[in-house]
Amino acid sequence: MKLVRRRTDTATGVASTETVYAITSLGHRYADAVLLAIWLRGRWQIENTLHWVRDVTFGEDHSSVRTGRGPQIMAALRNTAINVSRLAGHSNIAAAQRLYSWTPGAAINAVTVA
Repeated sequence: MKLVRRRTDTATGVASTETVYAITSLGHRYADAVLLAIWLRGRWQIENTLHWVRDVTFGEDHSSVRTGRGPQIMAALRNTAINVSRLAGHSNIAAAQRLYSWTPGAAINAVTVA
């Protein structure tokens, strides 16, 4: 499928267009445009809520852990930290991590509540 995204930067008023392509195993009778749009938005929601936080807040792409089970273990620990922060009511994970580093009691409290 072909998806054309049109955006306007609210700060500058500059409009841009981006064309992306996606492949699905659905047949043409089942590949409803609304359904595909919902799936694509769901994919970007995952990207924006988990992967971006892992990449930017935790610097996962810059990690030197690259062999054996290390990357899987570190990903599990990062996911756990993100989920504990969210369960404790934090929407800004970076701010939550700063809070936990300044007040370790808050981190212990978040883990025991989760």
